Amino acid sequence: MDYIREYKSFINSHNLNGAIRITVGITFPAILLGYFNNLSAGIAVSIGAMCVANTDNPGPIHHRRNGMVACVIIIFIASLLTGLVSGSGLLTGILVFIFCFIFSMMGIYGNRASSIGVNALLVMVLNIDRPHHGWESLINALYILAGGTWYTVLSLLLYSFRPYKLIQQALGDCIESTADYLRIKASFYGREVDYDKSYRQLVERQIDLHGKQELLRELLFKSRDIVKESTHTGRVLVMIFLDIVDLFERVMTSQQDYQMLHHTFDESGLLSAFRELILDMAIELDEIGIAVKSGKPSVETPHLSSRLKQLRESFIRYRDQHRNAENVEGFIGLRHILESMEDIGDRLHTLHGYTTYDRRLGKDVPPTLDYEQFITHQDIDKKLIFDNLSLRSHIFRHSLRVGIATIAGYIISVFLPFGHGYWILLTIIVILKPAYSLTKKRNWERLMGTLAGALAGLLILYFIHDRDVLFVLMILFMIGTYVFIRTNYLISVTVMTPYVLLLFHLLYPTDFRSILSDRVIDTAIGSVLAFLANIFIVPSWEGEQIGDYMIKVIEANAAYFRDIAGAFIGRPAQMAQYKLSRKEAFVALANLSDAFGRILSEPRGKREEAGKMHQFVVSNHMLTSHIATLAYYAIPEPAKVADPPVYQPVVSEIDARLENTILWLKGEIAEGRDTTTATADVAREGLRILNDRVNSLVERRKAELGRNIIDSDTRKQLSGLKPIVDQFNFIAKVSVNIERLSKELGGGAR
Repeated sequence: MDYIREYKSFINSHNLNGAIRITVGITFPAILLGYFNNLSAGIAVSIGAMCVANTDNPGPIHHRRNGMVACVIIIFIASLLTGLVSGSGLLTGILVFIFCFIFSMMGIYGNRASSIGVNALLVMVLNIDRPHHGWESLINALYILAGGTWYTVLSLLLYSFRPYKLIQQALGDCIESTADYLRIKASFYGREVDYDKSYRQLVERQIDLHGKQELLRELLFKSRDIVKESTHTGRVLVMIFLDIVDLFERVMTSQQDYQMLHHTFDESGLLSAFRELILDMAIELDEIGIAVKSGKPSVETPHLSSRLKQLRESFIRYRDQHRNAENVEGFIGLRHILESMEDIGDRLHTLHGYTTYDRRLGKDVPPTLDYEQFITHQDIDKKLIFDNLSLRSHIFRHSLRVGIATIAGYIISVFLPFGHGYWILLTIIVILKPAYSLTKKRNWERLMGTLAGALAGLLILYFIHDRDVLFVLMILFMIGTYVFIRTNYLISVTVMTPYVLLLFHLLYPTDFRSILSDRVIDTAIGSVLAFLANIFIVPSWEGEQIGDYMIKVIEANAAYFRDIAGAFIGRPAQMAQYKLSRKEAFVALANLSDAFGRILSEPRGKREEAGKMHQFVVSNHMLTSHIATLAYYAIPEPAKVADPPVYQPVVSEIDARLENTILWLKGEIAEGRDTTTATADVAREGLRILNDRVNSLVERRKAELGRNIIDSDTRKQLSGLKPIVDQFNFIAKVSVNIERLSKELGGGAR
């Protein structure tokens, strides 16, 4: 690991940037009002700032602004109502259940709305153990309103000073994640490859990449100033994003028969050289990502182009010395990988140029590209609420679980002398998620983080007694909490616990031991309640939903294949349509992979078909990769590859198999029914004709090599045709395998 590069990446990340902004926004009111001997009011104002800060997730500025304004209003109402009923245990219990249900249901409107709902519950929880009387309830709610307003103004002001900073940081993260994907691809060229592990890592990285690309689409294409291309910086950022998505697809197009390559070239040293150069390209991408984050020009490695040239020379020299009739196909595959690497090298050079923000750049943003097609809209439709008021809705089930679990936690906190209602309820609200696997993961991380953080806090308070030092440590722990809260929950909880302990110790210097024991006990109670609720209260299992993800990925891959294969049958797709179907295929694959990952964390009895589902996920990853590879040959010159009489039956059969796969998954094909299409025999004949044509060229080429003929028309024809036919063979084979798996899974996946 390059620690200097990791340090630069961290320092320039939006996680650190946001953590400092949130920490300042939360602590400033308490410090200021504490200075004027009104610390209790300062804490209330800071609570309001904290709740709004928690909803200030990365996104288009108008979404952030609207979300924060909505949160300010909602937390004011929530704190006012909680204060008004705080004198009655019965009314408080009723309010807890109603609020937990209503604010959890907000999740139907997306992540930002869900975050607002969670923080409305946070305000409710923090006011439960602080009863107010009469006008005190209104005054406390006004303090919270002031805190939320203060943070909203602060965040919007900082954005106005640096409107592109968040986009640059998110774009840099995406570039670095692409570099990690490239590193995983490099593992296929090492000795003794664990293909299952490498494919699993590719799938996991693609999930991460999908999230970062979706965020960037929102930041870039929903920001009106950037879409209108009113600034040079905005145009350059759009071009960097478009190029990095194309580069990601180019990495996917290097999909080859790696086992054949290892069998042919393991002793040559060529694959090791390929691997080392790919890893160097990943390092280059990391440098570009850090440069984009920081807003400074990147420094291009001068030796990369020369190393690519040396690798090509080594490849040609080895090929000329060792090429024979048996390994000619291997050399064709390796040459296409080399061409992909050279193309990636050119793209890296272009990306380095973009980091300079040269005025001559940024003028080539496609003017006809309809950005609206590439973003997802979430409308606030009242009908959506009524549609989800049913046990068929997973959000509705989740809302019931949260309501029942929190009211149980509240009752326990009332009757147990060591229970503190706010911390037990807070634990339940934070841990309990719609998916069992997420709750299970959060539960474990919160327990372990609390224990580790409690130990750290105890040691700090035992050895350090200077209040100024403790205050500085508390601020550092607070920053750490918000740095990792969206990326590593375990670390976030670990540093959050000593932050809370130090805070209470500074407020109540003699009470830290009881606070420490209370936190651990209350966390344990809340964790147990959350865990039991997820299993026994109208549970939602991922297996009930994954069928929808499986259908969507087949539909997306079928559309992607049709757009690419259209070039071979004389009906090429428009570039915008091709990019849209590519995006939909990548997104659907990432969603399916993510859902399958959650299934693996569920109880054994709920994942009986996990083995077949894993094969289904990997097969679809291979299908998407091979379609992307086919696009490399189809998109540049569609007229050159078109041959409708030969390709049409092959394309039709693959498309028909994918359609049959959808029907099997929906349970619309009865067991035993013959799903062989009318074109199957014709399609097999079409593939046979293509393979015979390639085999004929291979035999002719072998004969030429036997006569020491190095260059010829046969070589050029074989080099152009074989990679295309190989991809059609791969796609046909994978589609057959996917249809078989869908038949075995059937409607049971739903």
